Amino acid sequence: MCLDRIRSYGLHLMVPTLWAITGAAAWAQAPTPASEVPAPTLRVTTHLVLVDVVVTDKQGKPVNTLRPEDFVLEENGKAQKISMFAKPTEKAAAQPLPPGIYSNRPQYRSPGAAITVMLLDALNTEFKDQAYARRQMLRFVQEQYKPGARMAVFTLTGGLGVLQDFTSDPQILYAALQRFNPQPQEFASAARPGTTMAQGTPNAGSVVTAMDASTAPVTTANSGSAGLHGAGADAQLAATQAAVAAFAGIQVAYAEDQRAVITLNALNSLSRILGGLPGRKSVIWVTGHLPFSLIPENSDVSKAELEEDLPSFDTRRAEEHGAGSNAAFLRQSHAGEVRETAARLASAQVAIYPVDARGLSISTDVDSQETMREMARETGGRAYVNQNEIKDGVERAFDDASATYTLGYYPENKKYDGKYRSIKVKVNQGGIESFHRRGYYAIDPSQIKGYNPSQEVASALNNPVAASQVSFSARVVAADANSAKGKLGVDFLVDASTLSAEDSSGAKKMTVLFYSTMYSADGKLISNESNKVDQAFDNDTYQKILQHGMLLHMDVDPKIGANQVRLAVQDGRTGLVGTIHVPLN
Repeated sequence: MCLDRIRSYGLHLMVPTLWAITGAAAWAQAPTPASEVPAPTLRVTTHLVLVDVVVTDKQGKPVNTLRPEDFVLEENGKAQKISMFAKPTEKAAAQPLPPGIYSNRPQYRSPGAAITVMLLDALNTEFKDQAYARRQMLRFVQEQYKPGARMAVFTLTGGLGVLQDFTSDPQILYAALQRFNPQPQEFASAARPGTTMAQGTPNAGSVVTAMDASTAPVTTANSGSAGLHGAGADAQLAATQAAVAAFAGIQVAYAEDQRAVITLNALNSLSRILGGLPGRKSVIWVTGHLPFSLIPENSDVSKAELEEDLPSFDTRRAEEHGAGSNAAFLRQSHAGEVRETAARLASAQVAIYPVDARGLSISTDVDSQETMREMARETGGRAYVNQNEIKDGVERAFDDASATYTLGYYPENKKYDGKYRSIKVKVNQGGIESFHRRGYYAIDPSQIKGYNPSQEVASALNNPVAASQVSFSARVVAADANSAKGKLGVDFLVDASTLSAEDSSGAKKMTVLFYSTMYSADGKLISNESNKVDQAFDNDTYQKILQHGMLLHMDVDPKIGANQVRLAVQDGRTGLVGTIHVPLN
């Protein structure tokens, strides 16, 4: 029997009914009938595409009386059959977990109300604008935060951080925002050329700055050319200025490239954190600049790119040259990563609401504002730019959550070729307005060239809060008579409806990886232990797993200096990950 084979690997996989598991009934949720297993999000096994549609009347009030037949959904101009339909509703919060039990299941991560995340971006926002945005967010929580709404506050600096996990308490949110101190931008010195004098070398990790080529005087080196006069001196001066400007452009490109990489990693982290939570998620991204568009193939040339092709070198600042050439560079340098990130966000049902941290701006930075609008259109959110009361944009994101329908369909085009597919939804009812994301990339994350499942787990374990793509509950207990001496006992109970299964000779094959890692107080990885279930289950056993969950026990070695156990479960076929952070006493 397959279970015997698992035990022969030193594992203890248990799938009897919950009341027969010693101690498990006290912390596992009630069984879920197999016939009521929730529909998956975009998975390798099904490729169900979910589209969130915000529907309001002309006054902006939610319209909650529509039915599936009121919608017409098209992909690349072809009508699609709507296979899933959900109205905006609020679910009752789950009962609190017993002491010592931890879970990343949706009913415990963000129960009841709509899911909203505020992302305070210090990486792409100037110092003075961060302070202004912080004041606006504090005013929003004080004056407009609605009872029962739930929100988490994340930060983007050198990576994704968390100020406050999901809460409905406005006082807790207010305190979290007060803790956010404006920070200088990462790579700021590289992005703002200043002086020709530098210490160290780029290879040593230092940042070398250059002077402003349009205004700063240039002193030539004593290399035998000190006697040049007239046209010769002018030519040498122009050449030196050109070289300095080119170097400044390289610096700008490096800074922008690093910001783009960090921002992409942060968005991927958000997709893991939010991906397993049901329904639409609003991410209110308070930023001064977005380093890339979600559509790298966009053929619209920015103003900066256009000016870079004009014969105006002698009249423009060095950083303006950097911005122009860098816009074209960034458009394609991370095109593959941008497309993959866009696919992850679409799968996680993330709608981004870019809020310009600069408020009412008199600048000519129209390219940055258009990038914000593009980000909103592609994810189904709204951009709020060039407005003083940026807190009003935050309020709109909350209002949209109560007016959202979710439509699901299986594309007639079964080939996932990585190409962009447009989506159009029409509502057959007059007097209403609606909007949704414009499309998605048909990308299978597990089939991406160079995809590394282990790296996916490592990234998820380093997320500031739990990843939710695979749902499970866990407990970590001291050694008992049934455990190896001196070991910690770790129990996983996985919601099998969040795992994929493959047909195999009349059975269902599942590949699941379990990780138990220990971290120090400063966030350093101390140890890592893992187990793997790679088995085909007969139909009766598989149905029990679906109903009651997959329960696995591990004995792990405690480590000196560890103050936290981080657990992870990964679906071996899809690469999707769930994590839980458990403090050690």
